[in-house]
Amino acid sequence: MRLDLHIHTTASDGAWSPQEVVKGAAAGRLDVVALADHDTTAAVDVAREAAAELNLQVVPAIEMSSTHAGREVHVLGYFVDVHSAALVAHGGRSGTLRIERMREMVDRLAAGGIDVRFEDVADAAGPERSSIGRPHLARALVALGYAESVPDAFDRLIGDDRPAFVPTRLQTPAQAIETILAAGGIPVWAHPPADLMDDLLPAMIRAGLRGLEVYRPSHRKNHVMRLEEICRTTGLLKSGGSDWHTPEAGAALGDFHVGADEVEGLLAAGGL
Repeated sequence: MRLDLHIHTTASDGAWSPQEVVKGAAAGRLDVVALADHDTTAAVDVAREAAAELNLQVVPAIEMSSTHAGREVHVLGYFVDVHSAALVAHGGRSGTLRIERMREMVDRLAAGGIDVRFEDVADAAGPERSSIGRPHLARALVALGYAESVPDAFDRLIGDDRPAFVPTRLQTPAQAIETILAAGGIPVWAHPPADLMDDLLPAMIRAGLRGLEVYRPSHRKNHVMRLEEICRTTGLLKSGGSDWHTPEAGAALGDFHVGADEVEGLLAAGGL
């Protein structure tokens, strides 16, 4: 069984619609995918309907944004009830705060002589998006000629610690975990940074964290081994996924996958 448990769609900052993602996943010989858009589950029902005839299973998921000491901390929620009151309330709140954040980033760029408007970002996001994020701003900067590519926009202007960066400020990691639990989901720390593990992991476990995203294309072998050891010693579940957003990044769906044996604890906890 081939799984990718971290994929984005146009509901947040992915380049493909839920239907296109499902077709791409099937073409990439994936058996199970988790659509984990930022702070929204709008793509899940659409994807499940599209996947019904393709022998592809879609895990309902979300990637919740939070902030710790000015740093972005993302928490994946697996097997959530996408229609739960907790997620509906979070979606409304996060939509408003993400727009406010984006306007602040646009203002910072303008102060530096870069003439990009919020409307340019909204156009880059498109009509299907439920959540607006930095990749949309990056695409607008490319379209306006202020960046050569999306990675260039992040590297010079809007990435963490760059001049126009503004954290999401939606909630704390503990609050993100609480919302996922209230939606019946399994909270997993997405791409946990090595330098935050010692400081933040104990508090996240106390809040109800159930797992770590261990396997990713960008994770170095020594970091993977450390995360595996932490899971062994703490009883945390292991997850893995590509964090796929767009084919423009050079990878197709299915190029990266995990096996059921690597994430069997998470699958069992979710009833698969």
